[in-house]
Amino acid sequence: MSALKLTQIGNSLGVILPKEVLARMKIEKGDTVFLTEAANGITLTPYDPELEEQLKLGREFMREYRDTFHQLAK
Repeated sequence: MSALKLTQIGNSLGVILPKEVLARMKIEKGDTVFLTEAANGITLTPYDPELEEQLKLGREFMREYRDTFHQLAK
């Protein structure tokens, strides 16, 4: 756990992430990160949670209709 201070960035406030955190998250300058509320606070992730949910639904759909897709592929 690291304590981070808020810093003035233009008219906004921001947090500067240490290099070790950026490397662990595999992100760099210009990348997009997503902030979501979680039961225990806030989560910062490079993965889009909405896209993850859409992929999950798509996988379930494909699993349900696997036989149909197999027949169509012939």
